[in-house]
Amino acid sequence: MSSKSPVESARAGKPTADDLDLGNVEWRRTSFTGGNNNCAEFGRAGDFIVWRDSKRPEQEPLVYTQAEVKALIDGVRAGELDYLLD
Repeated sequence: MSSKSPVESARAGKPTADDLDLGNVEWRRTSFTGGNNNCAEFGRAGDFIVWRDSKRPEQEPLVYTQAEVKALIDGVRAGELDYLLD
């Protein structure tokens, strides 16, 4: 039996932002922000996708796998997250 919790086991294969080289990340944001710098920025760090707040770029970004981002995008396209904007 593993001594790791389920959360620790799930994270075992995914690095933290500190583990990645973020120096060469090309940060992008959606064109739907209206130019008010009130959005999320996304970039690629190796095989991972990093996500940060455009108003706080100095904070550590979140790290996601491509599969996690694909699941999010698929859910948005299917309307599964529309309730968040009601």
